[in-house]
Amino acid sequence: MYSHRSNRVRRAFIGLITACLFVGSGSAQAGQASVAVAANFTGTMTRLVALFEQETGHQIQASYGSTGKLYAQIRHGAPYDAFMAADAERPRLLADNGLAVAGSQMPYAEGRLVLWSRNPDLFRDGLPYLQGEPQRLAIGNPKTAPYGIAAIEVLENLGLADSLTPKLVSGDSIAQTFQFIATGNAHAGFVAQAQVRAFQGASGSAWLVPQTLHSPISQHAILLNRGIANSAARDWMTFLNGTKAQAIIREDGYDIPQQSTH
Repeated sequence: MYSHRSNRVRRAFIGLITACLFVGSGSAQAGQASVAVAANFTGTMTRLVALFEQETGHQIQASYGSTGKLYAQIRHGAPYDAFMAADAERPRLLADNGLAVAGSQMPYAEGRLVLWSRNPDLFRDGLPYLQGEPQRLAIGNPKTAPYGIAAIEVLENLGLADSLTPKLVSGDSIAQTFQFIATGNAHAGFVAQAQVRAFQGASGSAWLVPQTLHSPISQHAILLNRGIANSAARDWMTFLNGTKAQAIIREDGYDIPQQSTH
């Protein structure tokens, strides 16, 4: 009698411990990561985060801004787990300065530069339009936005930098640059192709800038030191380099770096 009761109590106790371990294990698997993301990637990031959270149970908190400003925040101790820049240089500098995990840097997208206007009749070929010296031309700040650097290179390679520099309106990020054009504060400007595709208004005029006119806009991600022990951050980096994520990235108007596909 006593033996049977003892066995029942023992089985119940083991069952309770097992249930607690199971619940604890599930909680440990689902985590949260904070990711600093270049502003041009805002729309695509939203799509990727939704899929990632659905598949893994993890949560991603994305903070958007110009690559240069996000880099400065990280240098000053901002609590990010990963950094998705619009260039390769700043992730490399973070690794070189011991603020990111060496060997974790990877390309996740190659941006395409577009000359865009809300006016659908403004141009078909951007070259004659630029040569006609537009009144106000928006670009990203070359000091903080890699797309702004590419825009300056385009003007220099076309021999138009001197004549158009007085006409330039500079946005702190490529997102602000896009807003200048979308709201009519600039007649046209250089933005990311993905932004134009995601825009909900009229398509306007768009000229896909030949890649021969500027250096590649190679966007790189890197795991920051804060993310080393964060499973959500590590899983995000793996997901970002996977086929499902890269299919979305391609759909949104980016090229896919050959070395990161698999």
